[in-house]
Amino acid sequence: MTASKGAAGHRSRWGGVFYGETNMFTQRPNLLALAAAMALSICASTMAQLTVTSTSPLLNASNIASSAPIAITFDRPVDPATFTAANIKVFGKLVGPALGGIAFSNANQTVTITPSRTFMAGEVVMVVLGKNLRAADGSFLRTTGYSWMFTVAATGGNRTFRELATISNRDASNAQTRIYGGVACDLNRDGWADLTMVNEVSSDLRVQLNRADGSALPGPVLTPPLPIPLESSPNEVADFDGDGFVDLVTSSASDHEIAVCFGNGNGTFRTPATVIAVGQYPRGFGIMDADGDADLDIVVANAATYNYSYVQNLGGGAFAAPVNFGSGSCNGPYGMTASDMDNDGILDLVVGCRDNQTVSVLKGNGNGTFTSVSNRPIGGSNWVIVTADLNGDRNIDVSAANSFSSNGSILLGNGNGTLQPFTTFSVGGHTVSTDLADLDGDGDQDWILSSFGAGRWNVYLNNGAGVFTFLETIPAPANPSCAVPVDMDNDGDIDMVLTDEIADVLVIMRNVCPGDFNASNAVEVTDIFTFLNAWFAGSPGANFDNAGGVTVQDIFAFLNAWFAPC
Repeated sequence: MTASKGAAGHRSRWGGVFYGETNMFTQRPNLLALAAAMALSICASTMAQLTVTSTSPLLNASNIASSAPIAITFDRPVDPATFTAANIKVFGKLVGPALGGIAFSNANQTVTITPSRTFMAGEVVMVVLGKNLRAADGSFLRTTGYSWMFTVAATGGNRTFRELATISNRDASNAQTRIYGGVACDLNRDGWADLTMVNEVSSDLRVQLNRADGSALPGPVLTPPLPIPLESSPNEVADFDGDGFVDLVTSSASDHEIAVCFGNGNGTFRTPATVIAVGQYPRGFGIMDADGDADLDIVVANAATYNYSYVQNLGGGAFAAPVNFGSGSCNGPYGMTASDMDNDGILDLVVGCRDNQTVSVLKGNGNGTFTSVSNRPIGGSNWVIVTADLNGDRNIDVSAANSFSSNGSILLGNGNGTLQPFTTFSVGGHTVSTDLADLDGDGDQDWILSSFGAGRWNVYLNNGAGVFTFLETIPAPANPSCAVPVDMDNDGDIDMVLTDEIADVLVIMRNVCPGDFNASNAVEVTDIFTFLNAWFAGSPGANFDNAGGVTVQDIFAFLNAWFAPC
């Protein structure tokens, strides 16, 4: 460009004022620098985006060591200044936030995170990379961000469960609470799993902190409980406000609201809970970074209005007004969870459709929207959905509890958002919960179905290929609401906390050696006396060989187990 000659100057296209030909030449170095900067800017804007080429652990991987580092390799060197807590999240569903130290290697193409917490047995961990991560050349990560999950190994499980204790959820008034849901997570950051009961009738959360002494027992209920809306049950955990503590979110079918309960890091929650009105009869949740900004957002299924509510996390504990979108061919969306069903590094929604008895997969687009990609029969009228890799191919599969259809079902995933035909398992009664965990420590996910109507929990073992066989029935004091598989005693295997909705109790089932009849986590002489007392009393628990009631054969079966190595 050439400036006009003469004494009178003019403003150039870039806003600079030049005064005659001589001054134009004195400004040329600035013009060249400006042109170079513009060229770099244009080049960066057209440059391919920063791309994740590999992760360790792998996407949807299982049996990961509890202290394993997390590594991400990119296609080019990164700008370390952008790798901060604002743009990266590491969240364990038991231990909570765990970002830890960040190191750079491989000419700054590999980023390694040393988690700040040791993950617990069987824990599901989510890693979230936000769109503001930048490369050294100025290019950014894709606007959808990148998320993936993996599962920590459980070890040594004997798949023998002994009742350790039955604990009431009620206070001194003995007023009914009606345990409608339960969750285990480390609320006070001491490295032990605590218990939170979600109560339908008393409309509150009641917390029992782990005694943290290896006994597998929780302490007394903390008071006062946190009020939440009436008839709440489904729940999920996240760190919604970024303060490093575990938060909970519950949904209320009666009040048509969700309640975000912000943890204080000591087992208590901020009062009051943040209540957000959504659609009618909200049920299951999908918790994910839906818009690529590294904050965890909320999607809830609204069964009565046949739609979903997307609640965007604005950071710092603030949320945008819900945005509702239709459920398409999913009639009565009920159970729901978030998983990466097509292995693209963006979490999707898996929804159980109660009224037309199907399961719908909604692809996450990474911009707060979702697109239906598949819909197929689920085998019954769905109540709860839980997902995991059940056959070791790192494609996410689906387990379902199908309420008044009195069954559970398994649908294996194809890794592209579609599912294979269902296999159903009859349970009897109102099947209200499905839960997955590696109960025997063999590296695959086993299955627990809770039946309210039949008054029992059924346990099934996985053969590693996603094929399940019945292991045992655990009778309930009254009517189950769910099972919470979790390592309560930190010995590396998965125990079970079974919640009874009508009796208002927690049944603590310890995963022990077969000969450990008193569930003390050691085989000792007192086990013999405990067993004989149960045998003489005709207790069902003394039916050690699981055949023909309590007979003398049970004594021989028990002694064989007692003398056998664990």
